Amino acid sequence: MIALLDGNNFYASCERVFQPRLKNRPVVVLSNNDGCAIARSDEAKALGIKMGAPFFKIRHLEEEAGLVALSANFALYGDMSDRMMSLAAGLGHRQEVYSIDECFVDLAGIPGDLVQRARTIRARIHQWIGIPTCIGIGPTKTLAKLANAIAKSAERKPGSYPAHLAQICHLGAMGDSERAALLAATDVAEVWGVGPRLSAQLHQVGTRTALDLARMDPVAVQRRWSIVLAKTVRELNGTPCLTLDDIPPDKQQIACTRSFGQPVTELPDLLEAISEFTARAAQKLRRQNSQASQLMAFIRTSPFRKNDRQYSAYRTIPLPAPSSDTGHLTELACAIVRHLYKPGHNYAKAGVMLMDLQSDSTEQLSLGLDSQEPETRTRLMNALDNINSKWGRGTLHLASTGTAGKAKAWAMKQERRTPGYTTDWAQVLRAR
Repeated sequence: MIALLDGNNFYASCERVFQPRLKNRPVVVLSNNDGCAIARSDEAKALGIKMGAPFFKIRHLEEEAGLVALSANFALYGDMSDRMMSLAAGLGHRQEVYSIDECFVDLAGIPGDLVQRARTIRARIHQWIGIPTCIGIGPTKTLAKLANAIAKSAERKPGSYPAHLAQICHLGAMGDSERAALLAATDVAEVWGVGPRLSAQLHQVGTRTALDLARMDPVAVQRRWSIVLAKTVRELNGTPCLTLDDIPPDKQQIACTRSFGQPVTELPDLLEAISEFTARAAQKLRRQNSQASQLMAFIRTSPFRKNDRQYSAYRTIPLPAPSSDTGHLTELACAIVRHLYKPGHNYAKAGVMLMDLQSDSTEQLSLGLDSQEPETRTRLMNALDNINSKWGRGTLHLASTGTAGKAKAWAMKQERRTPGYTTDWAQVLRAR
C-alpha cells in the first residue's frame, strides 16, 4: 500500500498558521510581482476565483467580499513544508517528496489499521504545525493520488462522495464494487496524469470516468496514445507500474529567472540582477553536487506593454571546463548580458540557465590552469555556502550583485509579503 499526503491549500494554510484572523476568510497568495493568484483558500474558490486569475481582475473583491491578497513568502512555505514532511515520514518506511505540499509514503508491511494510523499522523501535523491535510491510500501511486482527490472532494463538496471518506480515503480496503462506484463517480480528468487535452480525447471515444479508463485495454491505449497512459490504466486496476523514488533524481537543468518589479533601463542594474540570479543557480548546482557545461542568459521587454519597444535576446555558450563556481559562472553571464544589451528599452525580465549538467566527481583538467586553483575555488565555494546557510542568504555575495541593503531597481514587487516567521530571527513572533 502507498499513501499520498497533501497539505490543503498549502500556501494559504501556511499564512493562516501565523494569522488566525485569516481563518474562514477568502485568501489568495499572489505570484512574483503580485501578478496573479497561485494559491486560494476554499473561501476564495467559492467566490469563483480561478487559479492564475490576474490580481487586477479580482482586486475589487477586497472591498466587496473581504478578500485578503498576500505576496508569496516562499521561504516560509519551504520551511513549513520541511516540517510537514518530517512528520509525514512517520506514516511508513520510505517517503518520496513529490512537491512542496505532497509526498508519497510506502506502507508495505505496516501492521494494524492504516486508516487509524493516517488519522494519527494527520492530527499530529495539524496540532504541531497547524497545517490541515488529506490522505489517500491505495495499492498503487495512481490509486493513492485518486484516493487523496476523493478525500479532498468529500470534505470540500458534501454530497460529491460519501461523507466518511472526507480527509482520509483508503481505496485498498474497499471491495471491488465499492471501489468501482467511486471510480465511476470520478471524471477521467481527475486521474493523475490525464490533463485537459487528453481528457477531451478520451471523452470523444466515450471514456468519461475513471472506471471507463480502468476498463480499457492497456495494449490498445498504448498503441493509440502512449505507454504512460497504458501504465495509468494498469495502476487503476491495482498493478504497480510506478516506483517510489525516495531519493529524488538530480535536475538536468537549473534556471533562475525573475520578472522585475519595475522596468529596468540601465546596464548596471541588469548586471546586478543577472549576477544575483547566477549566484542562486550556482548554489542550487552545488547543492546537488553537479557542474554545468553550458550557460544561457537572456533579457527581454514585456510583451504586455504594447507602447514599449519590444526586444528579446538570449545566448548560450559552452564553458571551457564544467564548473559550479559562482565567480566563473557570473563572469560569463555578465559577458552575455553586456553583449545582448541595447539602450532605449524597458527591460522586464532576465534570467540564467545552467545546462548539460554532470556530477562534480567527474574532473576535467584544463591545459594552462594552475593545478591548485580548482581545489582552492572549491574550498572557497564551500565556505560561501556554509556561511550563507548559517547566517542567511546574501550574507556573503559577489560585489557585482550590488551593495547589501540598498534598494535595487530590479527587485520584485512584494508589497503584501508577510514576515519570515520561521526563517528570520528578527521577525519571529513574540508572546506577550
